[in-house]
Amino acid sequence: MIYRVDKLSENNINPITRHDYDESWRVLMLTESSDYQQMCGSNNGCTYTIKTSRWKYKEWEMAVGDFIGFCEANRQNAVLVLSETDFNSAREHYEGHRYDEPFLREYEPSVLVHSTPMSCWESIRRDGMLKSWNVLKTERTITEERPIGIQLGDPPDFSDYIMFGGGVTGEIVVNSKQQGKIVMNADTEYLTGARLYFDAKRMAQDGLLVRDGCHLKVKGTLPLVPYLIWTATWETVGLASQVSTPRLFAEQADRRFQSVL
Repeated sequence: MIYRVDKLSENNINPITRHDYDESWRVLMLTESSDYQQMCGSNNGCTYTIKTSRWKYKEWEMAVGDFIGFCEANRQNAVLVLSETDFNSAREHYEGHRYDEPFLREYEPSVLVHSTPMSCWESIRRDGMLKSWNVLKTERTITEERPIGIQLGDPPDFSDYIMFGGGVTGEIVVNSKQQGKIVMNADTEYLTGARLYFDAKRMAQDGLLVRDGCHLKVKGTLPLVPYLIWTATWETVGLASQVSTPRLFAEQADRRFQSVL
């Protein structure tokens, strides 16, 4: 079910049920912040929350629509924290769209990046595909008890998906896996892995791309062929060794990618 409230206190009490949140609940909060476009996580015992700034993220109405569509399709309970006027504006703006529509929108990136440790890249190449954490766990390919994102408040169903992004985000995840804790400093040394560049347009056209109001992702598995465009490693981007920083590796890989297009 989808619910709307004018305001919400970030704590463990669900404003709809008046009890603790369970794993079926999500929150999207429209904010007035000038510090971010979108940010997500769990604070003060609150359930997983996507904060979207109306001033910094001009596509906030589309984010609201995708969030609603994704939650409805997956039978998740959702709380929207925004005015009735903003809610109606978002629904009107989103009309005719779907969270899984088979084309890229003009503001969405044509290339999506997935970063992985080098040992995982070797397995990915052998399999010829990316696999979600839950698929890998079912196959007993991984031994870790929980994905690193749990420390950021990611809900369990995130493990059903392969996550994509851009910039330095994926390298932050790789470094955090190596450290066994969340490390947000993009200038700390780590062992670089593989940075995979995928054709987002083709993924969308083939009905694989899913939007949840904050992320672009694929459920289950994704074959490398025909979606993988190029792979960056420390050798292909011209680093002196495998040791680098998330920021340096991401920047050099992106520059190299642009030069090989």
